Parts: sequence; C-alpha cells; structure tokens
Amino acid sequence: MKPIRLMAGFLTVGVWTLMSRILGFVRDIVIAAKLGDGPVAEAFLIAFSLPNMFRRFFAEGAFNMAFVPMFSKKLERDEDPKGFAQDAFNGLASVLILFSLLAQAVMPWLVLAMASGFAGDERFGMAVHFGRIAFPYILFISLAALLSGVLNATGRFVAAAAAPVLLNVILVTSMLLAEATGGDFGTFLVWAVPVAGVAQLGLVWWSAARAGFRLTLSRPRLTPDMKRLARIAAPAMLAGGVVQVNLLVGRQVASYFDGAIQYLNLADRLYQLPLGVVAIAIGVVLLPDLSRRLAADDTVGGRAALNRATEFALLLTLPAAVALVVIAEPIVSVLYQRGAFGAEAAARTALVTAIYGLGLPAFVLQKVFQPLYFARHDTRTPFNYALVAMVLNAVIAIGGSYFFGFYAAAWATTLAAWAMVLLLWRGSRRMGEAVMLDDRLKRRSWRVLVACGVMAACLLATEWALGDALYQSGVRYAALLVLVGVGIVSYFGAAQLVGATQLTEIRRAMRRNHSA
Repeated sequence: MKPIRLMAGFLTVGVWTLMSRILGFVRDIVIAAKLGDGPVAEAFLIAFSLPNMFRRFFAEGAFNMAFVPMFSKKLERDEDPKGFAQDAFNGLASVLILFSLLAQAVMPWLVLAMASGFAGDERFGMAVHFGRIAFPYILFISLAALLSGVLNATGRFVAAAAAPVLLNVILVTSMLLAEATGGDFGTFLVWAVPVAGVAQLGLVWWSAARAGFRLTLSRPRLTPDMKRLARIAAPAMLAGGVVQVNLLVGRQVASYFDGAIQYLNLADRLYQLPLGVVAIAIGVVLLPDLSRRLAADDTVGGRAALNRATEFALLLTLPAAVALVVIAEPIVSVLYQRGAFGAEAAARTALVTAIYGLGLPAFVLQKVFQPLYFARHDTRTPFNYALVAMVLNAVIAIGGSYFFGFYAAAWATTLAAWAMVLLLWRGSRRMGEAVMLDDRLKRRSWRVLVACGVMAACLLATEWALGDALYQSGVRYAALLVLVGVGIVSYFGAAQLVGATQLTEIRRAMRRNHSA
C-alpha cells in the first residue's frame, strides 16, 4: 500500500469512527440527562464495560494482534488464507462460548472485581442483573473483530469501520423506545447491547462473505498454524490483561466515590472521540500494511508507512489534546449539563477530561509503535513494557487517591500511557533503519506545535469574549459551535501557513479512496 493509499485508509476508517463517536456522544448525553450520576447509570456502565473489557482482551487487544500479521502474510503468499481464517474463527468462537457460560455463573464476583465499592448498596444487584444480560455481547463482537481483521488485511475498511455505528444507533433507539413507551430505561438500554452485537456481526460477516471469506461455525481444529497462533497470541493476551488491570484499578478507585464512575466514563467519551478517529484508523490500517511489507522485505516502504502514520497522528491528535485541556469546562457543560446532571458533576467531569487530554497523544502514539512489534510476531516485548506501566498505574491511582480522590485514577491513566510510549520507542531503536524518522516528519512536527500554540491562544481569547454565553440555556450551543469553529479554523489556517500540512495531499487521498 503506497503512502497516499495508506493515508486514504486512515481517512476511511477515521470518518466512520467519527460517526460512531458522535452517536456515542448522543447516547451518553441522553443517559446523563435521564440517569445523571445515579445508581442505575453506574450499574449499566459497569455491566456494559464487562464484555467490552474482555473483548479487548480476547479480540482487538490480543487475538487480532497475532491473527492479522499471520493472515496478512498468508494472503500475500497465497497460503490458504481462508482455511486459516476459518480455523481461527472456530477456535475463538469455541473459547468465547465456554467463557460466556462461565461468566453467567460468576457474575457477582466479576462485578465486585470491577467495582467493589458497590458491595452492600443497590448498585450491586442491578449491575449483576445487567451484566448477565449484556455479557453475551462479547461473543458477537469478538467474532466481528476477527472478521474485521480479515477485511482490513484485504484492504476493505468500510464495513469493519461502519460496524460500531450500529451499536450506537441501536442503543440510542432503545432509549427513544423506552421514552415513548414509558418502559424502564435501564432495562431497554441493557437488552439493546446483545442485539447490537448480533447486528455488528451480521454486517461484517456479510461483507467478508462477499469478499470470498464466508466463514461458518464448525468443530475447531488444533492445526500447527493454530498452535503457532496461540503461542504468539498468549503474550499479547497477557499484555491485554495488563491494560485491563489498569482500567480495573481506575474503576475500583472510582467506585468508592459517589458518581465518579460516571465522571470518568463521560470524560473518557470525550477523549475517545479523537483517539478513536486517529488511533483506531492507524492501528487498523498500519498493522496489516507493515505485515505485508515485512513479508515482501520492503524496508523502505515500511519506514515510509510508519512516518506517515506518525505524521497523521501528530497532525490531528495534538490540537485535540490542546483543546481538551484549554476548553474542557465549556465543552463538558454544553454537552452534558442538563436534567439530572448538574453543575458540580459537570465541573468534576471537566477536570478529568483535561487530565485525559494530557495523555491523548500518548494513547495514539502507542497505536503507531505497537504494530512495529506485532508485525514481527513479537508480542512478548510489549507485554513486558505493559507490566511496567501497570505497576506505575496502580501506584499512582491507589496511592494518589488518598490525596486527590478519584482524580488520581485519571492521572494514573495518563502518566502510565506516556511511560508505555517511552518504553515502546526505546525498544524500537533496535529495529534499525526501518523505524528512523524521515526529514519530512521532522520538518512538520515542530510546525504542528506552532499551529497548536496559535489555536490555544485563539481559543482562550474566544472563550473570554463569549463569557457567560457558553453557560446560558438557549445560546450555549451556538456559543460552543463558535468556539469550536474558531479552534478548527485557527489551527488548520496556522498549520497551512507554517507548512505543517498540505491540504491538497489530503484531498487527493480522499479522492483516491472514494474511487478505490
């Protein structure tokens, strides 16, 4: 994949992910307005996070990191990629069916592992009940993730990137139905989760079948390729487990502070918008591309792909991080402060958002550096680095909670992410010329920082000029649009003036992507 086609892939995945994140905002805005930071909201968030946590462990975070490079190389060499994908599909399905049944039996302990602060109050029983309904989602979404890996490796990004949109469409629809029928809000919402999983799996299965990879459930086989896949995936799964331990620590700390799980969740949604658009696009497109280049001994092409991915990450991530830090308060107030979600809750969420914003570039850069290891079937090194980050996260989150309350969990997440990036970067130096920064990236990096500085100044000046309009009912939406518009125009205008980007290249990539 040429660099311009690589950029087109980033844009395709990014646009669909942006749509999904916007709908996710709508979902969380409605939940916050109807349920506030109360017990039903927190019980649902814990129940919904359970299958998503293990999904990242089994699917995107681990299994696919081993599966995609092996599948891509078999595809490049025409070594029965369909048979390999079928065996992987059957093996993953078998493991997840057994795991889902086990989870039903031990759901109370899973809830306590996620939020021990729920013990003894009404949130615990609701979270256990909701968790049993939502957990089968892991089966459908993990199989969908595997099929998405197949599609991405063949250069087909649209269906896999569009699937998450279905989740938020169905969840939002369920809440509208609850409102229209007078049904229980939490019950409608949680039953929508497995329904969305079936819809997502159906979409990517249909697309994979059209691409010549019609996979069906059958008895799993322990072939030599499956044994090798398991050996490669095991360290990646352990690394994924370490990442989930970090999330668990944060939720455990938050569960001892009323409303904190909701504050962290809403702040997470805000920084997940740029993180999803950029980091997911990079991870989805870069890993199969690097794997194919390694199979073809294309060192020069691999270096170009890595540099363009880094450039794309910095161009879109740094201004988003600056905005989340500089104008977190008006963003949170306009998006979430209504109904049961009051001013104090919005202020707390804004501070968490700013802390997460400081770590946003680190979360994205991890997605740039990790494929360097996974494409070489090296899952052990990232696991070792993740262990270091896990210890750091736990020390800061637990120790800091005595001084900073639940804010320590956010600081722990941000600082551990930067530690992980530093370790990944230092480790990549052993890979030689393939990871060297080219002159174009070096020239444009500092120019991006200059453009971000200009944008920050414009945002602060505009926020001051708008004043109370950002917090007054009826006009605050227009005021926020003005503020965001000033940020976008000032950043891209400054970026173009100082040479941080060439918009003509982006337009050319989009045209080629639509014609591909």
